[in-house]
Amino acid sequence: MLIEQIHEPADLKKLSIKELKQLCEELRAEIINVVSEHGGHLASNLGVVELTVAMHYVFDAPEDKLVMDVGHQSYAHKLLTGRYEAFHTLRQKGGISGFPQMDESEYDAFTAGHASTAISAALGMARTRDIMRGDYDVVALVGDGALTGGMCYEALNDAGQSNTRMIVLLNDNDMSIAQNVGALSRYLTRMRRSKGYIAVKHGVRDRLEKHPRFGAPVYRWLSKTRNILRSLFVDDKFFSALGFSYIGPVDGHDLRHLIRVLRQARAYDKPQLIHVVTQKGRGYQPAEDHPVTFHGVAPFYLESGFSKREGITPSGNVVASQLADMADNDIRICAITAAMPLGTGVDIFQKAHPDRCFDVGIAEEHAVTMAAGMASQGMKPYVAIYSTFLQRAYDQILVDVCRNELAVTFLIDRAGLVGEDGETHQGVFDLSFLRSIPGLVIAAPRDVRDLKKLVELSQDYNGPMAIRYPKVCEDMGPGIQSQQRFDVGQWELLSDGSDVMIFAVGRMVPLAMQAAIELMGKGISAGVVDARFVAPMDMDLLRRKATGVRLAVTVEENVLAGGFGEGVLEALASMDIDVPVLTLGVPDRFIAQATVAQQTAECALDALSIARRIRGRLSSMEEASQ
Repeated sequence: MLIEQIHEPADLKKLSIKELKQLCEELRAEIINVVSEHGGHLASNLGVVELTVAMHYVFDAPEDKLVMDVGHQSYAHKLLTGRYEAFHTLRQKGGISGFPQMDESEYDAFTAGHASTAISAALGMARTRDIMRGDYDVVALVGDGALTGGMCYEALNDAGQSNTRMIVLLNDNDMSIAQNVGALSRYLTRMRRSKGYIAVKHGVRDRLEKHPRFGAPVYRWLSKTRNILRSLFVDDKFFSALGFSYIGPVDGHDLRHLIRVLRQARAYDKPQLIHVVTQKGRGYQPAEDHPVTFHGVAPFYLESGFSKREGITPSGNVVASQLADMADNDIRICAITAAMPLGTGVDIFQKAHPDRCFDVGIAEEHAVTMAAGMASQGMKPYVAIYSTFLQRAYDQILVDVCRNELAVTFLIDRAGLVGEDGETHQGVFDLSFLRSIPGLVIAAPRDVRDLKKLVELSQDYNGPMAIRYPKVCEDMGPGIQSQQRFDVGQWELLSDGSDVMIFAVGRMVPLAMQAAIELMGKGISAGVVDARFVAPMDMDLLRRKATGVRLAVTVEENVLAGGFGEGVLEALASMDIDVPVLTLGVPDRFIAQATVAQQTAECALDALSIARRIRGRLSSMEEASQ
């Protein structure tokens, strides 16, 4: 197999076009096989195989800098840069990441997990090259969905007006994660399809190639005049106005032509944008037919494409279904998401109330401020965004929503440890950056029943509120019955204890209950409080249950700096309650990919580790008192 002979990109340059095409098929097969076993981002990676091969064939990485936006497009790149032998460990604990990682390979020019960053990073590299009088090329590969994010335009405008030499490859598959939205998507569609430019170009070339004696020189002449021909079909004024030379549309699966275009672009000393049209999911029929479903997938059966993890209901689906029911009788309720209707479950609400559902593209800042505008006029907007992406909209949450005391509810999906997506996607910072905002209610349900009740509670709350929850909220079962009703800021005592009181948040509550049982088996009386509201805190219950115990413990699926534990320490100090406090949370480092269970154990937040750490603190306290 050719793929086994590729140890570095330089090996590609020894292959013929025919062999490169064979290699593309082998790359696709390897990606499909590994993702079917471990899950990952499939459709987007299958679409850029030829483009990735062409990039590495023409450019000289790692000397040339190839910057990949997001990283959903990096699998073929990893296979071509010395990671074929390790590719079966993709997204596994101790294995290779599903995203570009600077500390994983010298070929990964920039670590990426969020969209719309590549052009800015590439411009920084190009400017550094110019200052240091270097001579390498800088290429940014971005998806068309990334261009729904405003950061791309800031970078394009800056690069174009400064005339900095760099190349932007626009991978246009008409998709981000869901179907692209907005004016730019419609513009690219017109460029992609305008008067059948690519079809005409291919038709002319195919006919001329059938007559090699006179066809070859005619085609070379036509290629030289392609800009004149293209102007008859394609309106490229948008990117030209930003200062970029526009090339395209180019067939992203025509390997020979891609190589030719990239070689020509490499010889040019101005900023260029090459518009490459690809098919998301190419080479695997289920992914071609359902590119949204196969964007990010759990392990699946190769033959059918069916998931191996059927029967699991994501939290977002639970929330969206309830929200749709509430909206039946409340015209104020609307849902907003940022290019993630399927991932957040908002597609369920969209089907029920299409006129009150808004997908704004990869534009989290805009989503939040638009929600603020709607709330200012009496609407009740719910903004569904993953925890890791909500970080991008901190200023808008702070100033536009909370400063104006507007009734916007944030549905924060994928909160806590997220598993195989790893460092860039961990939802373990939201409690810290949200807790500092005045007037924002922050809630975290312990199970699916509490999640539903919090969504119900939010309907009548006339202020900003955030509900954070993991991808899947389990049901704690009949042994722990939820309160029939609770108010904003109200905690719940689940079990009492005379030695230790554990104050736990969200998904940590069931683990705290298990730890309390483990402690009781060791002769330690431990109670558990479900601190479902991180802000405001239930000061009365905190005072009563932290007073008189030997040790108070906080447990959160969030970093300790600025998190729930710090809030409890501040609250106890304000009430002059002198009790030892052990704060447990995510350690001060970025947590690599693994399963959620493995990450929980790594952070010593599983039930046995919680119990062990509590026993350790009690033992050290006893030794200190002797």
